[in-house]
Amino acid sequence: MRALTHWGLALSLLLLTGTVQAGMPVVAVASSLQFAFPELVAAFHDETGLDVRINYGASGNFRRQIGQGAPFELFLSADEVSILALHEEGFTEDEGVVYAKGRLAWLQRVGRGDLPASDDPLAAVRQAIARHSAGEGRPRLALANPEHAPYGMAARQALEHADLWEASAPLRVMGENVSQAAQFALSDDARGGLVAYSLALAPTVAERSEHVLIPADWHAPLVQRMALIEGAGETARAFYAWLQEQEAQVILARYGFSGPDAEGDTH
Repeated sequence: MRALTHWGLALSLLLLTGTVQAGMPVVAVASSLQFAFPELVAAFHDETGLDVRINYGASGNFRRQIGQGAPFELFLSADEVSILALHEEGFTEDEGVVYAKGRLAWLQRVGRGDLPASDDPLAAVRQAIARHSAGEGRPRLALANPEHAPYGMAARQALEHADLWEASAPLRVMGENVSQAAQFALSDDARGGLVAYSLALAPTVAERSEHVLIPADWHAPLVQRMALIEGAGETARAFYAWLQEQEAQVILARYGFSGPDAEGDTH
C-alpha cells in the first residue's frame, strides 16, 4: 500500500506539472543539465521526430522517487552512486553508462566584488567570512544541498579542502538542487556560490555573472551516469542511445561537460 501511495503521489505531481502525455516518456534529469538539455531535446526531435518530457531536480531526490515508483523511463544523474544504487535495488535495466563528466565553479554576479583568481578560487569565501566576523554584514554563500545534490557534495568537499566548511556555516544558503543554488548565488544578498560549471556557461547566466573553475582535485570527480528504468519504452531507448552519439556529446561539451572517456583536468 505504501509503495502504491508513493507512486500515486509522484504521478499526481507529474500530471500537475504537465509532464505526462500519452506516448511521451518522462525523463528525470539532473539540474546541472538544465540549460544544455533543451538543445539536446530539440536536436533529438529534429533527427528522429520523437519527443520526450523532462523533469529537472536533484539526483538524490530522483533516486528516492524512482525507488518509490515514480513513472520515469530514463534517469540522467549528476553522479554514479544514484544509478548504481537503483540498479542494485532492481529499478534500472542495467548499470547504465557514463554520459559526461562535470566541473564545479565559483559563480558571482558582475560587480559583486573582485573575481577570485584561478589559483585561489575561494578567496571570496574567505572575504565573506572576514566581513561577517567583523560585523560588516552577512554576505550569503550559495551551494546545493549536499545531502541529495552531487554538486552540493562537491561544493562541501571543496570548502573542506580549503578549511572553510565550518567557518562558512553562518553564511551558507542551500538550494534544493544546483540550479536553485545558481539562482541564490546571483541574488542581491549573496557574495556568490559554488555551482555546476555548465550553469555558469549558460548564456542567460553568463551575461550577468562571472566565474572561476574550482580545481578538479579539490573534490571527488563529478562522473555523471544515466540508465533506463525497468519497463522503458522505445522512445526512451532511442533517446538513451542518441545521447551517447557524437552530436549529443558536442552539445554537452559546449556547456562545459567532458566526454565519458576524458581524464584529469580538461578545462
